[in-house]
Amino acid sequence: MTRSSQPRRFFSFAATVVALVAGSTLVIGQRAARDPHLAFEGIWNSATATPIERPAALGDKAVFTEAEAAEFARQAVARNEDPAPGEPRTGTGTYNSFYREFGTQTVKTRRTSIVIDPPDGRIPALTPAAAELRRRRLAAMRAQENPEELGLQDQCAAFLTVGPPMLPYTYNSNYQFIVTKDAVLIHAEMIHDARIIHTDGRPHLPSHVRQWMGDSVGRWEGNTLVVDTTNFVGGSGFYGDAGGNFAFDENLHVVERFSLFDADTLLYQFEIDDPTAYTRPWKGELTMSRSNERIYEFACHEANYSLENMLRGTRATEPKPR
Repeated sequence: MTRSSQPRRFFSFAATVVALVAGSTLVIGQRAARDPHLAFEGIWNSATATPIERPAALGDKAVFTEAEAAEFARQAVARNEDPAPGEPRTGTGTYNSFYREFGTQTVKTRRTSIVIDPPDGRIPALTPAAAELRRRRLAAMRAQENPEELGLQDQCAAFLTVGPPMLPYTYNSNYQFIVTKDAVLIHAEMIHDARIIHTDGRPHLPSHVRQWMGDSVGRWEGNTLVVDTTNFVGGSGFYGDAGGNFAFDENLHVVERFSLFDADTLLYQFEIDDPTAYTRPWKGELTMSRSNERIYEFACHEANYSLENMLRGTRATEPKPR
């Protein structure tokens, strides 16, 4: 290839990509005009600067003003920069901000937290039994003897972004929605997982059939997708427990609502009811932005040599016999 031909070929390739994206957007728009539910199709990104729980400093403030939201997001971006400007990187550490996908904006509703009920924006307290389970699980994770004692996230068995509820994380924040007449498929970028939400009127699975993501049955209420999920796996402790984040068990019941906040924003609302895990039900909401990005495979489990290395790291930090 001559030097002079490179720009022409590059611009030709770029024009082809733009044409393909524009063409696919046009097709989706035409289909959505025939069936409004198809407006949900495409890639949505959940990255946000809004925290799951309201910072204590905000007190009872439930919603930001526009200026406050912009300033909160600016401060969040500065806090998440790693290493901080002018500071050297020391030690092995973990992923830094180059690999993370911290949100740079708050949710479109300008809520000060994803948790909206209780009114203080905080996740309710655990029941005594769930709190004891959490204590035991975190203790086991600090003294790992076997891969099974690692968190479900480290085992790539389940991840809180897949849900339900579908909660933001610090990377792999994309979801692909595919709508058919009988089901909605949500393909999560994190650990390459997929939820199938049946909308054909079928009942839930028998109570003895349990799944990591539960059994999701949906229905359309106008242009809102309402999803009821039960039949979660029990007896395994925490769902999303690599960091000890949340406690759910086999009694978890989740109700989700998906609706369009605007043409490029998906409003996601959820209700959590698990009487053996939490002292009261709680609710949350966030917004997701339409994206033109692609979802790439996340091969989390196969050949996961990091499990072996994490166990070695635990052995290395144990006191040496004298």
